Amino acid sequence: MKNRKSFILFFCIIFFAFVFKSDVTYISELVSTIAKIKRTKADITDYLYFEKIEIKKSKTPQPWRIHSNYNKVEPTNTLKNLHAELGTVAFMIIKNDSIWHEKYYSGYNMNSYSNSFSMAKSIVSAVMGKAIEKEFFKSIDDKVSDYLDGYDSGFSSELTIGDLSSMSSGMDWNESYTNIFGVTARSYITSELNELIKSREILEQPGKSFKYYSSNTQLLSMTIEKATNKKISTLVKDWFLDPLGFENNVYWQTDGDKNNTIKAYCCFNSNARDFARFGKLYKDFGKWNGNQILDSAFVAKSITPRFEKSPEYGYGFWLGEIEGNKFFAMRGILGQYVIVIPEKNTIITRLGKRNNEKDNNRPKDFDIYFKEALKMLETKV
Repeated sequence: MKNRKSFILFFCIIFFAFVFKSDVTYISELVSTIAKIKRTKADITDYLYFEKIEIKKSKTPQPWRIHSNYNKVEPTNTLKNLHAELGTVAFMIIKNDSIWHEKYYSGYNMNSYSNSFSMAKSIVSAVMGKAIEKEFFKSIDDKVSDYLDGYDSGFSSELTIGDLSSMSSGMDWNESYTNIFGVTARSYITSELNELIKSREILEQPGKSFKYYSSNTQLLSMTIEKATNKKISTLVKDWFLDPLGFENNVYWQTDGDKNNTIKAYCCFNSNARDFARFGKLYKDFGKWNGNQILDSAFVAKSITPRFEKSPEYGYGFWLGEIEGNKFFAMRGILGQYVIVIPEKNTIITRLGKRNNEKDNNRPKDFDIYFKEALKMLETKV
């Protein structure tokens, strides 16, 4: 039965490859990937199957403080049902910089790894900010063409690193996670990631409107690596993992042994406690335990909308307001969230296997986690 299903799947892939005129190399990589992972969709466990690099934890790990009311309030019934329905593996609430609530499911624990997916985009944007501070770039208005070949004509010549961080490149891209022959799926599977990105044209004038593309972050990473002459993983380690006190190693997926290009737009595999450190860093405007790790003005700009018509995004972070509470967030598919509510001095981290359909530019479950966490915090102990 299993062989029959595999044959049918293989036949369907070849058929659609012919229909969509996909190239032979990608089809070969696609078939190989599906055979290896036994599915056609991304999952939080993909680091087990894809090539990756290991980034060592901080030289001086810094455990989170534990709140005096740690786990004294049970999740609401609404939360319990949502965790079960959507396959939550980690849910954590940090109040006043101390872990107030923490639950793990499906055999996961505080050291278990999960895929960041697009939460990595926030991390890469932070690296850009630090690179500006270190004077590898003059400002967010630096042109990509100053660092990379092939971006010196047409709209490409106007493209800036700030446009990439704020998702306004005007690039030819379709951000679809369901079409296995689409360009986003290709970026996840290809062994030539940088070549794929460089092949995409800038079709519209950059810096004019918000259009969320994974390619923007990958191109930003390529530009950062060229400007600094260092791998993005090295910069993240030196500038953030070490000073923020990461307690566990990180696994960042690559496009394979041939090029070992880091999938900067996704696939930063860590855990709830360590992901939340970036939320705290931005909540405190770049300060960590009294040290200014990231420029406060850059942080403020990052969590402010760039475009009036797209108030949901700044530079690398999602923005919004729920029931009068403003927030900014790191966000990845399948419901990976680090949600910061500054006025409540609260950070909510959720990792899991699924999420709801989008409503109002974000998954519906996002709002439920947000509201129910605040209800829990209002419960008298």
